[in-house]
Amino acid sequence: MSTLTPPRPRTGGRSTPRGSFVLRLGERYSLLVRPRTLLVALVLLVVSAAALVVSVSVGDYEIPLAAVPAAIAGVGERLDVFFVQGVRLPRALTALGVGAALGLAGAVFQSLSRNALGSPDIIGFTSGAATGAVAVILLVGGGRLMVSLGAVAGGLLTAGVVYLLAMKNGVHGYRLVLVGIGISAMLTAVRDYLLTRADLTDAMGAQIWMIGSLNARGWPEVVAVGVSLALLGPVLLYLGARLRFMELGDDTARALGVDTQAVQVGALAAASALTGAAIAVSGPIGFVALAAPQLARRLTRTGGTTFVGAALMGAALLAVADLVALRALAPTQLPVGVVTAVIGGSYLIWLLYTEWRRGRA
Repeated sequence: MSTLTPPRPRTGGRSTPRGSFVLRLGERYSLLVRPRTLLVALVLLVVSAAALVVSVSVGDYEIPLAAVPAAIAGVGERLDVFFVQGVRLPRALTALGVGAALGLAGAVFQSLSRNALGSPDIIGFTSGAATGAVAVILLVGGGRLMVSLGAVAGGLLTAGVVYLLAMKNGVHGYRLVLVGIGISAMLTAVRDYLLTRADLTDAMGAQIWMIGSLNARGWPEVVAVGVSLALLGPVLLYLGARLRFMELGDDTARALGVDTQAVQVGALAAASALTGAAIAVSGPIGFVALAAPQLARRLTRTGGTTFVGAALMGAALLAVADLVALRALAPTQLPVGVVTAVIGGSYLIWLLYTEWRRGRA
């Protein structure tokens, strides 16, 4: 009988951690439910909802918070409805969708590599998607759909190359990270060369896109990222149970009936496509995929990767970062990629410092 959670050692005669309970999903599957994880998920949902409401309220045209729900429903002052439904709500929903997609993809990559640095930002998949999109912008001059397809294709192609180069008796974390860093450096060089050969106007447009921004995002972007999450999210969550088994070791996973190579290929392809779709909508927003899974794991205090928690954390992080970009840092709006770079870089420095202190202790 298979389960959705990897087996855990018994502690004090108990088969589940203290305070947890098992939820049966039919005859073949069960789910280990942790109250702390549920509480963290609820808090993240509240933070995301609060950030959404505040973000549609602030701006050059201020809307009272009390009037926001009515404007979202399409009633109230005409200007309120126009700014909320036509301008600010799509941007806020895009931030939530892109953040959730990057958080989930980052959790998959970190689980596959079994490495805290195994995120799309570090191991080249973000660079691959960005290079594909920039190539379409500069060489083809395609519209939004072509740029989106170029980003997804670039991410998938990079995933295939990294997987083939890192594969030797299975994909191991350190090889995946090292190969990904090398491929990322090569792709950055290609992207920079394309910028030097492009017209000034096209190069400036591509450079602005590469910063990562949610400015002027509308309902088409909301639909695009929503469809990507609806199609690829369930696939990754389904594979997530098997990835959790693989975190115990490939030999253990194979003994439990997991086809490790098929799971690796499927998870890598789906996560790369999801990364490409998110980047196509917003540009390469950095550090969300790196920080969200780790923050979710620290808050929930789980031993393995938490995929739903990473998605919720990514959504909350990007929604809050976009709100900061809107109002808090400068008189004018900043690209949200600048804010996430500051937050993510600070988190990475703190993480390295704590690891250094732990090593000296």
